[in-house]
Amino acid sequence: MIRAIPRGQVMGYGEVAAKAGLPGRARLVAKLLGANEDRSLPWHRVLRSDGRIALPEGSAGWREQGQRLRAEGVQVENGRVRRERPARDLDAEIWAPR
Repeated sequence: MIRAIPRGQVMGYGEVAAKAGLPGRARLVAKLLGANEDRSLPWHRVLRSDGRIALPEGSAGWREQGQRLRAEGVQVENGRVRRERPARDLDAEIWAPR
């Protein structure tokens, strides 16, 4: 699923998990990415649900993720990408509190 995220776009950990058929498993996605050694995987396109980079602010990884996103044309300000909320599924639309 991560390889399918188009250049210049981002997804949240939870969105990746849901699209991979594992709804509610955002932490699993984060854990798998944390252990990833495949440098060709576009890991930098995965962010927290609020658009923030999940790595410790100022760390080498935090800076690298921001640089990679900017190189793809993504606007990153203070470690955060402003984006629209992901579309909700039918269950969320019906049962989520308002």
